[in-house]
Amino acid sequence: MKISLVMITKNEEINLPESLTSVKDLADEIIIVDSGSTDNTVKIAEKFNAKVFYRDFDSFSNQKNYALSLAKNNWVLHLDADEVLSEQLKNEIKNTPDNTPYDGFYLIRTNSFLMRQMKHAGLGREIRLRLAKKSLSKYIGGIIHEELVVDGRTGYMKEIFYHHTCRTLDNYFIKFDKYTTFGAVKMYDNNKNFHMTDLAFRPVIEFLKRYIMRLGFLDGKEGFVWAVLGMYYSFIKYVKLWQLIKTKKKNQ
Repeated sequence: MKISLVMITKNEEINLPESLTSVKDLADEIIIVDSGSTDNTVKIAEKFNAKVFYRDFDSFSNQKNYALSLAKNNWVLHLDADEVLSEQLKNEIKNTPDNTPYDGFYLIRTNSFLMRQMKHAGLGREIRLRLAKKSLSKYIGGIIHEELVVDGRTGYMKEIFYHHTCRTLDNYFIKFDKYTTFGAVKMYDNNKNFHMTDLAFRPVIEFLKRYIMRLGFLDGKEGFVWAVLGMYYSFIKYVKLWQLIKTKKKNQ
């Protein structure tokens, strides 16, 4: 099958070379939609003969649907810049016949955090729909937490791809402000009310969920750090929701 890779980027010069290297002999077309990188992201993409387009970012689902619309092949592989195909998965995709009865495939993603392969804390093996026919698929969702869906029959591949989430704490906090804002805006748009209990209890619940319920303590120091950061993330997201609501009331 002929495959188009689609990806959205902004300031991904650290991650992009490894990601594109992992697909260069699989995808016969690489589509990248950039939202204003100020580093070498675009130059790196062009070295891999990618077709680079610019679009102002408004939401993940809109950005990714635009990238999907640009693909020339009906089979489309969806990756983020910090995701890398394993050789085994690449071969599995290559060996998938053109007359497969499926319209999309779920792939297995394994996550690393601070350079450690995580097995617990909510970062273990995840199933993600990432390979699908263009004509039958689209992204749904709002500004954040987009989801690819396919109107057809889906199958499952056995091999894995890697997600190098936050190689360093600097990587984490570069994304932190943006994602907590997106999370707060989504709650605000859904008319979520704010209560002081959100600040008092939700961060603690998030820590316990990651560290105890999801066995993050088995992932060593990285598991503890991931749980603490989740607690902080939850706290700041609800503070931002509170600020949005205050601003709205002030302007009424």
